Amino acid sequence: MEIKMKSMGRAELLEISGRVDHSTAPELDQTLRKIFDQGTHHIILDLNGVNYISSAGLRSLLAARKELRRFNRGDLLLARVQPFVKETLDMVGFTPLFQIYDSVADAVASF
Repeated sequence: MEIKMKSMGRAELLEISGRVDHSTAPELDQTLRKIFDQGTHHIILDLNGVNYISSAGLRSLLAARKELRRFNRGDLLLARVQPFVKETLDMVGFTPLFQIYDSVADAVASF
């Protein structure tokens, strides 16, 4: 898995590519924790390059969303989700929990 961070004004964009599974989810958790600790509470995950997400990856998404929404501070948005990943989100019932956008620009504009 590879993570690229970009500041998008009020939000931080994480471009993620590769597999998000039990061996890479801790890296995602650490990156998100670093962003939280810097005081950023609006995060967009660009999942265009993600070709697989496991339960560990899903747990990372859910934990980050919970942390960001605590005290109504912010939110975690998903953008450019690949069909396989979207199918996984649908199957586990996560689709209603996350705002999913077709483009990064639409996600940024929503903040």
